[in-house]
Amino acid sequence: MSKGLRRFLILVVVAVLLFFVISQPEGAADVVRSILAIIGDALSSIATFFRSLF
Repeated sequence: MSKGLRRFLILVVVAVLLFFVISQPEGAADVVRSILAIIGDALSSIATFFRSLF
C-alpha cells in the first residue's frame, strides 16, 4: 500500500469517527464501552487459561 493511500485511508477513518462522535456521542460511548468489555473479557479468559496451566 502506498504512503499516500494509507494516509488518505487514515484521514477518512478519523473523519468518520469524529463525525460519529459529534453526531451521536451516546452511541459512540456505547460502542467504546462494548469494545472495552470485549477486550476485558478476552484478557480475563487468557489470564484464566494461564492460571490453570500452573
